[in-house]
Amino acid sequence: MTIHELMFPPEAEGTRLDKWAASLDLELTRCAVQGLIASGHVTVNGKAVPKNYRPKAGEQICIEVPPPEEIEIVPQDIPLDIVYEDDDLLVVNKPKGMVVHPAAGNYDETLVNALMFHCKGSLSGINGVIRPGIVHRIDKNTSGLLIVAKNDFAHQGLAEQIKAHSFTREYEAIAVGHFKDTEGTINAPIGRHPVDRKKMCVTERNSKEAVTHYTVLTQFANTAHLRLKLETGRTHQIRVHLSYIGHPIYGDDVYGKAVKGTQGQCLHARKIGFIHPRTGEYLEFERDAPAYFQKLLEKFQK
Repeated sequence: MTIHELMFPPEAEGTRLDKWAASLDLELTRCAVQGLIASGHVTVNGKAVPKNYRPKAGEQICIEVPPPEEIEIVPQDIPLDIVYEDDDLLVVNKPKGMVVHPAAGNYDETLVNALMFHCKGSLSGINGVIRPGIVHRIDKNTSGLLIVAKNDFAHQGLAEQIKAHSFTREYEAIAVGHFKDTEGTINAPIGRHPVDRKKMCVTERNSKEAVTHYTVLTQFANTAHLRLKLETGRTHQIRVHLSYIGHPIYGDDVYGKAVKGTQGQCLHARKIGFIHPRTGEYLEFERDAPAYFQKLLEKFQK
C-alpha cells in the first residue's frame, strides 16, 4: 500500500478533488482517483468524501493506493523474430500491434507471454512478475528491436547503460508535413500531461530532459521519411517531440491524427547497440521496417 499525505494548496481552491489529485505526479488518472474515492481510499481530514468534493485550502488529503493485483503470466507459444540470443540476453524484432507486457485489457498474446514460453521461465526478475526480462519497452504500435535480459546480472548491466544514455538507438518514422530543415535537434523536457494522465507532453513541470535528433531521408508532398536518434529514452519521446514541432507521426491517433489502415503510428526501432554486460563487447543490430511501412513509402513516392 502506497500512502500519499498532502495538504490542499490555496491556489487550487475551487478545483474538484479528483481533478486535482490526477494533476499531481502520482501516476494516477482521474478515473483511477475516482475509483479510489469511491472505495474509501481517499479521505479529507480523515473522512470519506464524494468524488465531486472541492477541498478548502489547508485541508489534509490522504490518498491510499493499494498494491496492484498479482496475475499469473501464462507462457504462450507465439512465434518470435529473434535477432540474437545467448545465455544472458536476447534481441527481439517486435511486430507492430504486439503489447510488450501484460496490463489491464492485455493479459494474453503479449511479448512477455511469448518470452515465458521461449525462455522456459529463465528471465530476469528485477521488474517483477508482470515484466520479467523487460529492460526497456516500445509502444504497442511501434515495431522494431528490443533487448530482453535472461538474468538479473544482465538486466542490471543493461539498465545502467540506459540510465547513462549510452545505448545506440535509431528509429525511422513517417511524419506529417513539409520540413524546412533537412536535419535538426529537438531538445525539450517531457513529463506527464497535466489533464490526460495517459499522455506525455513537453512541459517544464515535473519533467525530465529529452533530446531527439532527426534527419529527413526523403521529403514527399505532404509527408517525410525520417531517421531519428535518441540521446534520452523518455516515454513516447519521439511521438511527443515530433508532435511538438508540428510534424506528428503519420497515423498517430494519440499525438496526431488517426489514418485508416495504419493501426497507429508509423514508427520503427531500426537499430540498437549496447555493450554486452558479461563480455564487454559492443553489439549492434539493425532490421528494416516492416512491409506496411515500405508500401507507404512507395505510395508517397508515387
